[in-house]
Amino acid sequence: MRHAKAGDRSDWSGPDELRPLSGKGAGQATALVDLLAHLPVKRILTSRYRRCTQTVEPLAQCLGIDVEIHPALAEEADIGATWELLEELTGAEAVVCTHGNLIGPVLDRLHRRGVELVSDRWTCKKGSVWSIEVDPDGDLARARYSPPPA
Repeated sequence: MRHAKAGDRSDWSGPDELRPLSGKGAGQATALVDLLAHLPVKRILTSRYRRCTQTVEPLAQCLGIDVEIHPALAEEADIGATWELLEELTGAEAVVCTHGNLIGPVLDRLHRRGVELVSDRWTCKKGSVWSIEVDPDGDLARARYSPPPA
């Protein structure tokens, strides 16, 4: 998932990694619980950036799962490290939260590897979710887009 809506960078004077969710973003984070809480999630991994941790905290609380901070999900992460993490998680029931600048390249890699992208267009709006499914052999099969909660 991409983190929910955060406050504007131009209005924030502190370090960007401490920039919190906006009121709308907090609402999106709460609404994401309804979208994901029924799934058999075993792990929740996220960027260290506050807007990412705040996005997954309501889900983690609902499911009673600890949030794992992972450097491969940070905004400045190398896409190779991000992809390696996703390959490690293939077949696991995990939620990952990251930034828009990483999601586009991940979608591109999925497409180049023959994974069906189920969406009208490749997008990653704030608070949106891409669910990556595997086939019976454990190979990546398709990715389905869920728009951000209203």
